[in-house]
Amino acid sequence: METVVIGAGVAGAASAIALRRIGAEVTVYEAYPDPAGKIGAFLSLAVNGLRALESLGCLDAVRAAGFEVDRQRMWSGRGKLLGDVPRGRRADDPLRSVTLMRADLVAALRAEAVRLGARIVLGERLTGAGAGEGAGAAADEAAARADLVVGADGLRSAVRRMLDPDGPEPAYAGLYGLAGTAPHVPEAGPGRTFNMTFGRRGAFAHLPAPDGTVWWSAQIADPVAPAGIGLGVEELADLFAAEQVPRRILAGARIEATTLFHALPPVPRRQDGRRVLVGDAAHPVGAGQGASVALEDAVALARALHGEPDRAAALAAFERGRADRAGRLARSAAANRGAKTAGPFAARVRDAVMPLVFARTYARSTDWLYDHRPGALPG
Repeated sequence: METVVIGAGVAGAASAIALRRIGAEVTVYEAYPDPAGKIGAFLSLAVNGLRALESLGCLDAVRAAGFEVDRQRMWSGRGKLLGDVPRGRRADDPLRSVTLMRADLVAALRAEAVRLGARIVLGERLTGAGAGEGAGAAADEAAARADLVVGADGLRSAVRRMLDPDGPEPAYAGLYGLAGTAPHVPEAGPGRTFNMTFGRRGAFAHLPAPDGTVWWSAQIADPVAPAGIGLGVEELADLFAAEQVPRRILAGARIEATTLFHALPPVPRRQDGRRVLVGDAAHPVGAGQGASVALEDAVALARALHGEPDRAAALAAFERGRADRAGRLARSAAANRGAKTAGPFAARVRDAVMPLVFARTYARSTDWLYDHRPGALPG
């Protein structure tokens, strides 16, 4: 089966690995010169993502590129502990969530894809115009003749537009983000712990890294999308002036990545029997699960194709099998964004109620997520 994967990020590289494991001939086309370069910020993989990596044969390599995190603590802006739970797992799960730089995850996945025989072509953007000359010609020509086209090309997916030209487009979600590193400060707390502070202007996450630095990210609530994220460290610190721990961390911080957060309405058409969407192209879930769900998609797609000789039937089964889980995650992401963009009254209610109900409801509301078993792949 000649397969073209569009996008060499997490979803694309993982799909290349999974499809090579079932014997497909795979070529990956990536628009950027180096998708594993120093782009983006850090991310966390919950145990469902780690089990998908195990199925792909990449768990050890990814663990080596990051560090394990045991606990997750939520704080009010005034320093009140709102919740303390296992990070990305059931309490009794021996696996531990792993945090690493996105670039390092992509690099590990790409290396395994190449080792298994996938070909990765950089600087080639799918245009949907068909075979021709100029930028994108090679990707367009390959996609036109391939038996299978996997759209792993993110929020602004060209493959999604080809499947449904009138389909939904991403819209600004009321948050923009900055991330970076900072020198260690005592207020950052113990290692192996992810911290989330709900401030007046947004949410601030931080965790001490094994090298002694603090990895941090800030998500700023703003109903109007900024034309550009031009905040400096001092301006960012001013936004968190009322929150002691974020303010102390930002005092010595460096900004290394910025992003606008987007939401995508449900995508009604995710496959057509020859083309299929995975990862953010199909269902950007956010809530710390974007990479994990992309890894799950890759394994599920390969298993569906391997177990069903009729490709169209396999893609339909893949779509059905992923729809409910992706929908639940999208709803969780919307609630997650709502907590970060809450107004003053809603924030006071959240801070009062969360300590009372969080410990009682957290396990029941997340077990379905962390219990997912993607299954094995050949080889």
